[in-house]
Amino acid sequence: MATAVGSEAHDAGKLNPISTLDSLALSDIPAEDQAELLRPSTQLAGLNRLNDLNQLHQVTDLAAPATGLLGGIES
Repeated sequence: MATAVGSEAHDAGKLNPISTLDSLALSDIPAEDQAELLRPSTQLAGLNRLNDLNQLHQVTDLAAPATGLLGGIES
């Protein structure tokens, strides 16, 4: 528990590049219009989900030859 508190204090002075990018992207946009815009952090999160999908595709590609051995499964 003490280490967790110490690490939070240690990271307090560091910049978060994603938060900084979000704030810069919205800095010239009126407050009432900011909610309508897609933030860079949201776009990057979408890219992470795309990477997850790619990993799933790699697993299914490995299993594809085995599906030919089962009679009821067609690819």
